[in-house]
Amino acid sequence: MKGFLELLTEINGKVNDFVWVQVGLILLFGTGLLMTIVTRVFQISHLKHWWTKTIAGVFKKDTHKKKDKGSVSQFQALCTALAATIGTGNIAGVAAAIVIGGPGAVFWMWVMAFLGMMTNFSENVLGIYYRRRNKQGEWSGGPMYYLQDGLGKKKGCKGIGKVLAVVFSICAILASFGIGNLGQINKIVINMESAFFKNVNAPTVVGDASLIALIIGLVLMVIAALIIIGGLQRIAAVAERVVPFMAIAYVVGCLVIFFVHIGNVGAIFASIFKFAFGVKAVGGAAVGITLKLVITQGCKRGAFSNEAGLGSSVMVHSNSNVKEPVKQGMWGIFEVFADTMIVCTMTAIVVLSSGAIDLETGLAVEGTKDATLVAQAFGNVFGRPGEWFIAVAMLLFAFTTVLGWSHYGSKAVEYLFGIKAVKGYKVFFVLLIVSGALMTSSIAWDISDTFNGMMMIPNLIGVVVLAPVVVKIVRNYVDRKIKGKDIAPVLSYDETVQKEMEEAVRNGEE
Repeated sequence: MKGFLELLTEINGKVNDFVWVQVGLILLFGTGLLMTIVTRVFQISHLKHWWTKTIAGVFKKDTHKKKDKGSVSQFQALCTALAATIGTGNIAGVAAAIVIGGPGAVFWMWVMAFLGMMTNFSENVLGIYYRRRNKQGEWSGGPMYYLQDGLGKKKGCKGIGKVLAVVFSICAILASFGIGNLGQINKIVINMESAFFKNVNAPTVVGDASLIALIIGLVLMVIAALIIIGGLQRIAAVAERVVPFMAIAYVVGCLVIFFVHIGNVGAIFASIFKFAFGVKAVGGAAVGITLKLVITQGCKRGAFSNEAGLGSSVMVHSNSNVKEPVKQGMWGIFEVFADTMIVCTMTAIVVLSSGAIDLETGLAVEGTKDATLVAQAFGNVFGRPGEWFIAVAMLLFAFTTVLGWSHYGSKAVEYLFGIKAVKGYKVFFVLLIVSGALMTSSIAWDISDTFNGMMMIPNLIGVVVLAPVVVKIVRNYVDRKIKGKDIAPVLSYDETVQKEMEEAVRNGEE
């Protein structure tokens, strides 16, 4: 069995390197750059507009109102998407990127986020434009639909569009079990045991897993069942309450540490830019970090954190009650901004102010463990309660990620097998939570990371091919909403839905 796991790990490592490094990051960077150019740098040129229409309008009733049974509010869609994206990648993932790739990795996170804003924007625009209602009257959208009905309608691409849609859906389901369930639950258990049960000598129940891990897993399974089985409406209701609270609490904690180390802020940001293009060996005593490693870690962890380009969050954004595709696209811009530019940057400041990273050499101090680095940094300032706070933050971040990914997986199952199969998927997904709590090997996490990357390739092919559709929709919106031209809106590829949405827009709904 040990030999099989080693072989599986080796094979997965090679596939993962190909998917993420040799193909994925180039495709991610290229797509983000392309969509930024063809939309005329929308994230900057229309900064005031998208900011006003998203977070600045969060207190408007229209943002929170659900207008029909088959949708969630725009804010709920954002919170559910953020629930799935703001997870362990924002804490442990950022720490790992800095420990492995040096402070310069943060710079490449920012670059990837800036470009990823328009990738996520484009995905959401396409998601709304190509969505349709299922038999229960709920909106269904995502990469599989714009691959099938968008790419698939191109001359000679019907078969290709369908195949890519199926590949995306299969990978999304497998990723939901791993990176959206097993891996997140496992991180919760490790952090909870470390923070609250460090000195408890609990008996083992399965392999090396303790009784405490089993109990935590069972409790999480029951809570998840009550929420997930209730469907998107219940998931969105929980996300709407938990996500803003957990994000604000975490950022406030990071800001306290920021001000405690205010004297080092200059050195921290200097190290980020200084080492953005690699770390050289110092006097032959330190091992240098190559430029490839810095860029790879920053871009990969950034993409892993905000999920721009993976096509996952489109599946919940498409459930929004919004009528204008560009309106939900702008929420996608804010999603990436909040996840990476705010939360990940705060984590980076905490890590770089912890003393675990030498700001002169850019290398991690010997013995530094990225998995517990943020908790250690909080502990240095707040004492033991700081470690407890991070354990609870990881619990909320990771658990809401599980809830969000359960919806992504269910939408992929619905596309492949029909809506009746969704209940079976949800039951299996919930039962799998206990396995995540008892898991001691990282192989499940590593394999799911590969499937996560494999979702990206068909999705980005769809976004690139359908770039002219995005441009058409964006220009139409800008002409109508910003330049004030009296022209017909472009809202859906389906004539019936187009007429329905057009009527709603005429009545003042966006």
